[in-house]
Amino acid sequence: MISRRDFLQVSMAASAMLGTSGFGNWARLAAQQALTQDQLLEFETFGNISLIHVTDIHAQLKPIYFREPSVNLGVGSNKGQVPHITGADFRKAYGINDGSPSAYALTYDDFSSLAQAYGRVGGLDRVSTVINAIRADRPDALLLDGGDTWHGSYTCYQTEGQDMVNVMNALKPDAMTFHWEFTLGSERVNGIVEGLPFAALGQNIFDAEWDEPAELFKPYKFFERGGAKVAVIGQAFPYMPIANPRWMFPEYSFGIRDENMQEMVDEVRGMGADVVVVLSHNGFDVDKKMASVVSGIDVILSGHTHDALPEPVLVGQTHIIASGSNGKFVSRVDLDVRDGQMMGLKHKLIPIFSDVIAPDPMITKLIDEQRAPFADQLSEVIGQADSLLYRRGNFNGTWDDLICDALISEREADIAMSPGVRWGPSIVPGQDITREDIWNVTSMSYGEAYRTEMTGEFIKVILEDVADNIFNPDPYYQQGGDMVRIGGMGYRIDINKPQGERISEMTLLSTGEAIDPAKTYNVAGWASVNEGTEGPQIWDVVENHIRKLGTVNVTPRDNVKVVGA
Repeated sequence: MISRRDFLQVSMAASAMLGTSGFGNWARLAAQQALTQDQLLEFETFGNISLIHVTDIHAQLKPIYFREPSVNLGVGSNKGQVPHITGADFRKAYGINDGSPSAYALTYDDFSSLAQAYGRVGGLDRVSTVINAIRADRPDALLLDGGDTWHGSYTCYQTEGQDMVNVMNALKPDAMTFHWEFTLGSERVNGIVEGLPFAALGQNIFDAEWDEPAELFKPYKFFERGGAKVAVIGQAFPYMPIANPRWMFPEYSFGIRDENMQEMVDEVRGMGADVVVVLSHNGFDVDKKMASVVSGIDVILSGHTHDALPEPVLVGQTHIIASGSNGKFVSRVDLDVRDGQMMGLKHKLIPIFSDVIAPDPMITKLIDEQRAPFADQLSEVIGQADSLLYRRGNFNGTWDDLICDALISEREADIAMSPGVRWGPSIVPGQDITREDIWNVTSMSYGEAYRTEMTGEFIKVILEDVADNIFNPDPYYQQGGDMVRIGGMGYRIDINKPQGERISEMTLLSTGEAIDPAKTYNVAGWASVNEGTEGPQIWDVVENHIRKLGTVNVTPRDNVKVVGA
């Protein structure tokens, strides 16, 4: 039993009042009149078990703006399938009206205008209100955190994740799994996990030396809910040593380990599990493939690729739920479990409109306490945005274009590279750019901005390798990020070509000359996985650049020509 009625009726109600144009202060009032907290939380309780899913919060304690991608290409069997449709195609697929709250929350068109109407999203004090409302209706609901929680902000960096640990502990999760958390370093992660008041799960987190399950991270945990036994199996990000610095967590190995996942599913079924839930940080396409090869999973709560879908996707008998990122959504999933099997499911993706949902005062106070020691640093205005700054999209993002500009200017480089990460809030035109905003798109524990020499041939090798991580038709060879961002250079990519043949027509923009495979170029970048990388921190590089500009205006660029889509 899957219904999008609850989610879409809010869209239709607000759209009828607002129409599709004419935004401003009056429109915000109209939005608030059309949208109420009760409407957002309305849910016809179903079955006997409730799951609450949050994922990829990336340390965003406060409300933010967050634009969804304009380009999210699928390849192979996933071409044209959700979540690889965007904009008008997405709205058509789900019956979402233009200009509605759902259009603002789930698609990118007219984002700046709609942001004026509907305001910011997220904020963990608002998330807490939603969680409390679900628990009031279903007191024994399971709250499950999909990871990428202790990473991504100024305060998270300065406290080594403690701000997020403190706030999330107050929300009382029942279990979580992991990815960027490990970039705090395994010693710090181990120390936090040992003190967590809830389960730290990862069936694929192994001891690297002995190639056996890591003792600190249990593969699963049982919960008695609604007269049934619920088994929650954790699946951490599989590609940690490839996508992130191996030297930060040398004692651990990861991998998809779907054979071990099948063993875990069979094991919990043998122990009497009535329903099996996988709390995953695989990424959506990887979860789809896992659901097709591992039998016996009822629900996969998907994370890592930041997809937000108003309906589950069914693969065989497995329902896959995608709950977005940055605290922008909370998923409620009700299950009807009887006689040892799941008989039905009802789901609602709840957008956290921060002007509509009242904050939980206890969590607001706790958040403010975490931020108080850093208030002056967080709030300092560095410049002002005269255009929309966003990250997301397989190839381009104006935030990353700005970062590449900063690298070229401040590090005196010909070419700049910025990693295709998906975290980082948006900045709307007219908004001040604070130090906090810069850290929200650059904060990490290996943020050194390097400057090095690369041959044209080596630059092509890098682009080809990253492209294969994204566009390999086998999801198990995809790492779930976006294409490395390039400044100072253009290229052509055919996403359907095999590895090594996708990239062509590489051009140095400053001269219009073709990139010479044998010639050496000065390249600046950041987030190198190599130990001992030297250079200023990327947030300082970007801050210096924005200070010099004063007002920032970055228009979307066309230096990447995409074919085969």
